Amino acid sequence: MSQDLIISIAQLNPIVGSFRHNTQLILDAIAQAKQEGADVVVFPELVITGYPPEDLLFRPAFLQKVELALATLTDASEGITAIIGAPIMRDGLLFNMACVAQNGEMITQYAKQHLPNYRVFDEKRYFTAGSDTAVVEIAGHQVGLLICEDIWMQEPIQILAQQNVDAVIAINASPFRLNKTQERLDMLSERASDNKLPIAYVNLVGGQDDLVFDGESLLVDKKGQLVFQAPVLEAGIFTQKLPLENSQEVCELRNVSDNALIYKALVLGVKDYVNKNGFPGVMLGLSGGIDSALTLAIAADAIGAENVEAVMMPFRYTADISIEDARKQADKMGVKYREIPIEPIFNSFMDALSEEFANLERDVTEENLQARSRGVLLMAMSNKLGKMLLATGNKSEMSVGYATLYGDMAGGFAPLKDVFKILVYDLSRYRNSLGDGEIIPDRVITRPPSAELAPDQIDEDSLPPYDILDAVLRYFIEEYKSVEEIVAMGYELETVQRVANLVLLNEYKRRQSAPGIRITKRAFGKDRRYPITSHYRYHL
Repeated sequence: MSQDLIISIAQLNPIVGSFRHNTQLILDAIAQAKQEGADVVVFPELVITGYPPEDLLFRPAFLQKVELALATLTDASEGITAIIGAPIMRDGLLFNMACVAQNGEMITQYAKQHLPNYRVFDEKRYFTAGSDTAVVEIAGHQVGLLICEDIWMQEPIQILAQQNVDAVIAINASPFRLNKTQERLDMLSERASDNKLPIAYVNLVGGQDDLVFDGESLLVDKKGQLVFQAPVLEAGIFTQKLPLENSQEVCELRNVSDNALIYKALVLGVKDYVNKNGFPGVMLGLSGGIDSALTLAIAADAIGAENVEAVMMPFRYTADISIEDARKQADKMGVKYREIPIEPIFNSFMDALSEEFANLERDVTEENLQARSRGVLLMAMSNKLGKMLLATGNKSEMSVGYATLYGDMAGGFAPLKDVFKILVYDLSRYRNSLGDGEIIPDRVITRPPSAELAPDQIDEDSLPPYDILDAVLRYFIEEYKSVEEIVAMGYELETVQRVANLVLLNEYKRRQSAPGIRITKRAFGKDRRYPITSHYRYHL
């Protein structure tokens, strides 16, 4: 008997609810695994439906299609073992299962025991937790099954070790966030070495709304040593040996910079959101500022410059260099570019409102009206051309409400929604370092940021410097630090109180904002669910 298990890792990018597409992906992977001599082909968690299917799981017809797809895939398992993630209804209860098809028969189904119900996960809303272990024989070896959260807990694999299994296979739908790969490997190494069991960890890949799944499936031997790491943020079928005894061929975890990982995740998130929703392309307002410049670069890298359109909408306060830089970037990237001045539209609005605004001082209303004039133009063009509008705001702005409802917040998707301003600069420099020239003009990166809604305006007129603002926001939003704790770190009380108050005050804006790609451990959306109506800010 071989001392290795030949495993095909099917690191797939399914589409939620597309049974035809997902079934074909799985069938193709099974065929390839057979050709490559695999003992078993392993698919990610809920691969048949895509993850997360959310309330589609409440629809009986949806679950019936799962059963039909599973029957087709079971027939295709002749000559191989296939482990397939699917939601299965049994006796009126829904389970998150690993279904094992072998030689044309469904031989067992394992129900996930630990259902995550934190951050972006709410599996207890849908599934019933399983209580039994599952062990299957593959190529003469006893293999235990786990699903995602199960492997993060100590007890499930300990029970499998007591049953004298030879290896463990864990199927997963684990979304990307920074530093997660090292956390996964550390956990897997601990589970493997503690229980003297090799582990195959197979993960989903691809963008689904605000989530991006990074793949990066891992194999570790019984000592916890890494023996294989699949590519990050790339789909593929990878046939490898999982050593059942000590491995002589270990490898180091790939060292990829944070900026490279984040940029790749943003590109994949935009690509899949656009393509999976069937948009022929995207458009955005290109202001000559840093946020729209980075958004344009991400969009072009995601779906091709030929499918991206940029619109500069100058006003009397728009600096000449902003127009020059917008033209320069659009030309360099080869995207379609046009300029539409908003002065006539703004003036029309002001004329229509002249009686209502009579004897009232100019204030932020007129600034917002500029942004809303641009939003009207962009949404009209989006409707007419069928291209999705990208919002260009970043996390710093979204945190404190430095964005205009129905203006620069307009759009169907916001790539930078979870990207703090300082990181926007880092990612812009990273993109310029990739070897195809200065995509984002250097002046866009080095000049002080400005919304250009008033004469000589810069962001720091109304906000703390971004290095301070981003630090306070990170502590308050992601670390749950109190005002007192943040002040104790050396930040001014007045600044911290003001920032915290703005975060809580602007929840209503974020509820109306476009979805965006999650890259941190506390993104706006499912990660962070705060009430709109709340007086907590009065108690800061």
